[in-house]
Amino acid sequence: MAAQSLLSESMLGWSIFTFILLVILAFCWVYIRKFQSRQESEVVSTITAICALAIALITSALLPVDIFLVSFMKYPNGTYKEWAANNETRGQIEDTVLYGYYTLYSIILFCVFLWIPFVYFYYEERDDDNVNKCSQVKNALKYTIGFAIVCVVLLLIGAFVPLEPPPSQNSTQWEKVQYLFEELGSSHGLPALSFSISSLTLIGMLAVITYTAYGMSVLPLNLIKGTRSVVYERLENTEDIDDVEHQIEKLKSKCNDGRPLSSRDRHNLQELESKLQVLQRRGRHLEIAERNCCTKVGSALRPIKILLGIFFILVALLFTVALFISNLDKALHSAGISSGFIIFGTNLTNPLNELLLALQPVFPLDYILITVITMYFVVTSMAGIRNMGIWFFWIRLYKIRPKRTRPQALLFLCMILLLIVLHTSYMIYSLAPQYVMYGSQKYLVQSQMPSAGPSSGNATFGTTRICDADAPEDQCIVTRSYLFLHKFWFFSTIYYFGNWAFIGAFLIGLAVSCCRGKKSVIEGEVEADDSDLSDDEYVH
Repeated sequence: MAAQSLLSESMLGWSIFTFILLVILAFCWVYIRKFQSRQESEVVSTITAICALAIALITSALLPVDIFLVSFMKYPNGTYKEWAANNETRGQIEDTVLYGYYTLYSIILFCVFLWIPFVYFYYEERDDDNVNKCSQVKNALKYTIGFAIVCVVLLLIGAFVPLEPPPSQNSTQWEKVQYLFEELGSSHGLPALSFSISSLTLIGMLAVITYTAYGMSVLPLNLIKGTRSVVYERLENTEDIDDVEHQIEKLKSKCNDGRPLSSRDRHNLQELESKLQVLQRRGRHLEIAERNCCTKVGSALRPIKILLGIFFILVALLFTVALFISNLDKALHSAGISSGFIIFGTNLTNPLNELLLALQPVFPLDYILITVITMYFVVTSMAGIRNMGIWFFWIRLYKIRPKRTRPQALLFLCMILLLIVLHTSYMIYSLAPQYVMYGSQKYLVQSQMPSAGPSSGNATFGTTRICDADAPEDQCIVTRSYLFLHKFWFFSTIYYFGNWAFIGAFLIGLAVSCCRGKKSVIEGEVEADDSDLSDDEYVH
């Protein structure tokens, strides 16, 4: 009976994960096809982008499954279910989740260091017409080897780096930390993989600070403000065309008597003609947008977009407040930098953590909320990349635009999302530390009270409590995600300061987004440097 119950409980968790997997694959196909250039699309780059994006989303979906499984091992009264009463059985279930993490993280390493770089450099070499297929493959492999060497170096460092944290004055906390590290284990080369993933997570932290923080502000405000009127934009564009044509005629009239134009006038004429081409292309796009039924449907759904935008900005503010309280809690109650700012449970009231705990009695609202939080970070990250484009410091490398994104840009997009997802788990832990650590688990505390009857003696009473740092080790199971996040204490220190940078970046992005006006209905479709691309895909 216990074995049958174990099977049914495990199947429920993994069935949900399988359903999410199918939804993710469908979403990735639609998303990549929406943004890829119809003229430059290639089968290999498309498959690579879809698979990489799917891996990123699948990895993010594993965290709710991890929390679900540790929570489902117990009844609401704090006792273990029959199939989970055996400590060995509980360990096997959690090891399955742990191996799932490491499998997906290994695939991410393969994508980031081998697969995506090879496909990227292969298409970079393709731009040279004098290079044949064999040379393309050789040159792509040559550059990919450099990435592979970096991966090997990280694995070697991770295999020999000491896991022991430095001495701390808070010995009680560190006894628990050492126990958690020992529980995760350091055999079979897992620390090497963990160190490599943690190193990539640092890059993901920079991407989260740059793109996710901005996306959390720009996405809701764009929904609230909406777009400019397409009719007004066409009228304004027509006036601009007439003005530019008038200036061109005025310049050309200077050479009606046979005199050549000065170098300054020739330069101005070239600029005006380039501007006129952009305005004419913009006019064609606006005409198509005005006839497009999607534009009319979008206008009809305007109230829903406003409500959705208000909801998203409230969620963003909730996340920011929760992150601030969590960081403040670590600053006040952890052992400091040398401990990685690790704390157990919460000492200050965290609104998001309290909300998740309050939803526990109503299954499965807490799991739905943690899944929504996970996907919210991914969606806002996509929105940030979509609005900002892909940058290397102050140099803009690529733009992400519907139907016009080059294969290399899509590969960059997916690589950035892979790195962001790696850091998402730590961000969610920072937002709701107690819930991510224990889920909805409770434990039973036995206490004795004097008996009220005529016979003397004490009666034993059981009290149910939510799992926290004070719970006995054998009564509350820590999620594998939490153990993985804190395997190297020095990375936790860097993540802590990264959270402060994230809060600052979000507030700056919110201020910038508030100051900007409404975006164009054809935002990103027409720009001055698009003259080498055809508009045929929009006309037909």
